[in-house]
Amino acid sequence: MSETLNGRVASWLSAIWAARYRTPARFVALVALLLPWSTTGVIFALLAWLIAFAFIDLREFPRSLLRPICLLPIALFVLALAGTLWSDAPWPVRLHAIAPAAKLLALPLLIYQFERWPHGNWVFAAFLVSCGLLLLTSFAVAIEPSLSLKLYLSRGPYKVESGIAVRNYIDQSQEFALCALALAYPVAAQFRAGKLRMAALLGLLALAFLLNMMFVVVSRTALVTLPILIVVFALIHLRLRATLMVVGVILLVAGGAWSASPNLRSTVDKFFGDYEDTWVENKASGMGSRLEFWRKSLTFWAAAPLIGNGTGSTGGLFEGAAQGETGLRAEIVADPHNQTFAVAVQWGAFGVIILYAMWLTHLLMFRGEGLANWVGMLVVVQNMLSSLFNSHLFDFSEGWLYVLGVGVAGGMTLARRLQS
Repeated sequence: MSETLNGRVASWLSAIWAARYRTPARFVALVALLLPWSTTGVIFALLAWLIAFAFIDLREFPRSLLRPICLLPIALFVLALAGTLWSDAPWPVRLHAIAPAAKLLALPLLIYQFERWPHGNWVFAAFLVSCGLLLLTSFAVAIEPSLSLKLYLSRGPYKVESGIAVRNYIDQSQEFALCALALAYPVAAQFRAGKLRMAALLGLLALAFLLNMMFVVVSRTALVTLPILIVVFALIHLRLRATLMVVGVILLVAGGAWSASPNLRSTVDKFFGDYEDTWVENKASGMGSRLEFWRKSLTFWAAAPLIGNGTGSTGGLFEGAAQGETGLRAEIVADPHNQTFAVAVQWGAFGVIILYAMWLTHLLMFRGEGLANWVGMLVVVQNMLSSLFNSHLFDFSEGWLYVLGVGVAGGMTLARRLQS
């Protein structure tokens, strides 16, 4: 009896010990599942993942940190930490401004984990399922606005007719665009393998994401970046004739969508209306406000070109520039809505060099075939393009989307290279 009991205990302990490699991946998948829906849920899942990560084999971890793909994210955080020393902002503001860069510290951990334990497809599947549920909810809210969760979760006024169930239209558009384009690779792969039903099913799902962006709600950032990302896919994975056909299809679809979608026309028309509102009437607007923020950010950067004005200094600089102004020119913001300026104003040319070096090294990591390479490259390119209009690397949803995508896909890609 005692031998049987000891055998069961040993079996349980062995199972628990073996599960220490699968459990961190499950928590990362949980983060991906919660990311489109809940900020608080993501934070708790990340804490659980960090605890589970501490129990895996970390003997090679210090050596893995010496690679540029890991060193550069760490360097950007260290610069943000050091930038508190020459900032004029109050200390609570300086410390709070470190947080957006702190998420980059998770990148080396994710790369190390998924380079050794191949469970990255769990994360991809969890994110796709979560966005699929959000897609259905968005269509439902567009039909019946009272179904929006924002009615119950938001503390401020909210337009329920916009088709947004949670968070905001920028986050939703980024997630839907990423899913639609990420599905292009498995659709092509299934089609080449002769699995036409699966290819058609995945293709219909990708089309549903695009239809939601055309007829329900879309951000102007996604509207600009989406065609570029499609062309990037065609150039990498298709021949010249097929690429030209894709460009032609994009033009035809864009023309049809323009004629059929009032939502799409109003989104594009707002580009031109924003210019008049800002530069003629001095009113706040989407694109017009960004142009004013960028103009001021250039002057702030020029005042401290090498090391910047310090961590958390952006809000104080805009406050000083607003003195004596009216309308939009008197607006005070802590974010210039451009990733380059968000870094340059605080940490100068040193920060910008680290930022672009990080983007470049991560992009070069995803050369080659395979779903992980395609997803990783797509995440990097989308973040770089959308960061022209927003500080997406420092935003919560888009920032963690970058960290998860590059970390998981990067680990899978490196593991595949070691095996080959």
